[in-house]
Amino acid sequence: MYPLELVAPMSAELTSAGFDALQTPEQVDAAIGKEGTLLLVINSVCGCAAANARPGAKMALDNEKKPMQMATVFAGVDASATEKAREHLLPYPPSSPAIALFKDGKVVHFLERHHIEGRSAEIIAQNLKMAFDHFC
Repeated sequence: MYPLELVAPMSAELTSAGFDALQTPEQVDAAIGKEGTLLLVINSVCGCAAANARPGAKMALDNEKKPMQMATVFAGVDASATEKAREHLLPYPPSSPAIALFKDGKVVHFLERHHIEGRSAEIIAQNLKMAFDHFC
């Protein structure tokens, strides 16, 4: 587990952009269980989360079509919430960072860490925008 004072700015990068911080398994189930679309970011302290995943997810929201809700869990901080989110992402293996688009409780688009590492935030945003245009 990472110290909260270390991860607070990393968490705030998404929550200040309108993402709900999901900190319990119940909050995860409630968010994913809602009708409509949900963009879920599994946040991380790693460099590819800072340089690519978080900025890419935020940039993607500058789109005509976008998810009805946005949320985040923080791997290494909110362990039980992250574990619950990963249950909803099966059969994909655990990955952080990761970005999932849900529609009516089902995963319809998923970016694993290997889709994020080495790609710019702009490329990630374009990928997500295409998914938004198709599913939202």
